[in-house]
Amino acid sequence: AGRISYLELGGFFLGEIVPSDLDKLWLQGGFPRSFLAATAADSAQWREDFIRTFLERDIPQLGIQIPAPALRRFWTMISHYHGQIFNAADLSRSLGLADTTIKRYLDLLTSTFMIRQLQPWFYTTKKRLVKRPKIYFRDSGLLHSFLSVADRNDLFNHPRLSASWEGFALEQVIHELALKEHEVYFWAAHSGAELDLVFQRKGVLWGIEVKYNEAPRRTTSMSAAMKELQLKHLWLIYP
Repeated sequence: AGRISYLELGGFFLGEIVPSDLDKLWLQGGFPRSFLAATAADSAQWREDFIRTFLERDIPQLGIQIPAPALRRFWTMISHYHGQIFNAADLSRSLGLADTTIKRYLDLLTSTFMIRQLQPWFYTTKKRLVKRPKIYFRDSGLLHSFLSVADRNDLFNHPRLSASWEGFALEQVIHELALKEHEVYFWAAHSGAELDLVFQRKGVLWGIEVKYNEAPRRTTSMSAAMKELQLKHLWLIYP
């Protein structure tokens, strides 16, 4: 014990590209062959090939026997839950699968770094807090493949635009701050107040809120989070 160190190797992040390629990184994701593809169509094709080989080859090679079509349907379904509270019962009814199967599929995609389960921050309070995780695609390019977003025009006209930006921005923040999976949380109360990211450093709590808005303002939720969590500082990230 303690003789092995683990290093997660992701795709390209903001610090590894030129600033003018920000939207490209968001649209096509960080997988090198997707990001460096000659055209958006080539990138989309690479990602489709990746998804197919991941389901049909990589998963069975891990010793996991799940029919590829079933896991693909699940993966497609949760693309529409990106940035939302995970509800196994809803997915169970939609896909005709048991709750335990739904949770097993989600844990599989999480352990293979396809999905991030952002856990809720718990603490002693009289408020009723949300206790289920939020789910995000870790790579925005793969999310866009499942949402049939092929180019910038599709992205900027898609109803999930804000959710896509939120997930993309949070992944960049988590990477830049070198936060590990067990160090990042979100906060949400049943009253409606919530905060996208909460983490602890130097014995105090810090918060981050993401808004797809060119002129965001301090919201009631942000003020409530500052007061309730006694945050040292709260950052607001926007395009």
